Amino acid sequence: MHYDQSWMGSGIVGGLQAGAISAAAGLLLFLALHWLGRRRGWSAARKIGWAFLLACVLTVSGDLWDMFYLNYANLQSLALLQAVLAGMHDPEHLGLRVLCELLGVSLGIGVGYASCGGDRRGRGGSDART
Repeated sequence: MHYDQSWMGSGIVGGLQAGAISAAAGLLLFLALHWLGRRRGWSAARKIGWAFLLACVLTVSGDLWDMFYLNYANLQSLALLQAVLAGMHDPEHLGLRVLCELLGVSLGIGVGYASCGGDRRGRGGSDART
């Protein structure tokens, strides 16, 4: 889903801004799914997987679709190519923005997982092996 990117910078600045938005979305979705999953007995993998999928659909899918479309669509006329590029924000750094968004989603979910306790069994608790 495309969100308004007209205010964003270009290049690495725009990538970092898009990554920060994706990190916030990943964190909030993980916290919501953690709250829901605790009551239903979900494993950590299920919460992480659904949070990643939903955050990617909400934040990364628009730019990822643009990247896919530019690589595989049959753009045979210059006018069609210009029309497609005019609808994109910063098409020169599209791949960088997609990478930053994917890393942002992962970082946001990782921060959420760590803030909710993570895997306490592996940190020297009573279940730790010597």
